[in-house]
Amino acid sequence: MKTILLIEDNQEVRENAAEILELAGYKVLQADNGKTGVEIALHAAPDLIICDIMMPGLDGYGVIHLLSKQEKTAAIPFIFLTAKAERSDFRKGMGAGADDYLTKPFDDVELLQAVETRFKKRESLKAGAPDFAKRLQSGGGNMEQLMELKWLSAEPKTKKYKKREVIYQEGHTPNYLYFLNSGKVKTFKLHDYGKEYINTLVAQNEFFGYVPLLEGMDYTESAECLEDSELTLIPKADFYHLVDSDTEAMKAFIKLLSKDVKEREEQLLKLAYSSVRKRVAEALLLLDERYGKNKPEPFTISMSREDIANIVGTATESLIRTLSDFKQEGWIEMKGSSITILNKEKLRKLKG
Repeated sequence: MKTILLIEDNQEVRENAAEILELAGYKVLQADNGKTGVEIALHAAPDLIICDIMMPGLDGYGVIHLLSKQEKTAAIPFIFLTAKAERSDFRKGMGAGADDYLTKPFDDVELLQAVETRFKKRESLKAGAPDFAKRLQSGGGNMEQLMELKWLSAEPKTKKYKKREVIYQEGHTPNYLYFLNSGKVKTFKLHDYGKEYINTLVAQNEFFGYVPLLEGMDYTESAECLEDSELTLIPKADFYHLVDSDTEAMKAFIKLLSKDVKEREEQLLKLAYSSVRKRVAEALLLLDERYGKNKPEPFTISMSREDIANIVGTATESLIRTLSDFKQEGWIEMKGSSITILNKEKLRKLKG
């Protein structure tokens, strides 16, 4: 028997909803305020939570925020229940990580359909998890393969972003695992004085944004599109169901995390001890590695000088001088914002 936690300060609404759910065969735990609801959730770990938003003391947004920070409760499906029906309230609720949204007054059919949809989605995740783990470990992961795996997200959201559009910001709470269908994405940190340093370049058919999900923390960096891009957004609840239900999938994402840590350590080491010329050569080769695969040689990248300087960790003026030197030496060719690598071997030797 599945257990549902119902958090609602209105006694009549709470008891009526509980009666409907119990008649449908569910075990119902009740809380008349947000604080009690959080305590029950942490103790009982219910299969689903239905929570009112407008409550005295700790409201529904506070409840989901607290539970999303706890490993035991972060993946529990969450349905908001409220008398407010403004579009802005809906966006705020879903943005906080809710899986669904019921507006009062509701009838028994609406309530049961919302609950059944959440449970069907969870079962589909569990059923498909082993297949994904095998594909991920065997090197699979192109978009066509992933979208065949219906369990990955019963409600996948594909979204198009414009060049320079921000995907998420440092300090915000993560709600999605991201997969880049097309385009280019950078993740970066801002210095107190506004100086940007690019941490990661994301290429097509790659996941990103999984580090804070695995750590259960807010974003420590921001993500922005380097060009018009299309992303698939996988709700964090789906991601948690995946890694909770299959240890091999968890191991696969931990390997990705370990790879990220190693690459960033190497990046910091080079930033500390390599000359600007070496770092510029390293950045050009990195761009070739990330975005030049399956592209005709010689590889050409179109990226602003400021972005490349932020990868290198130097001033834009220093980058421009170094690129001019490389052009004079015949290693690269420049036309507008485009840079064509003509001699990768020379860049590699300088890098070493």
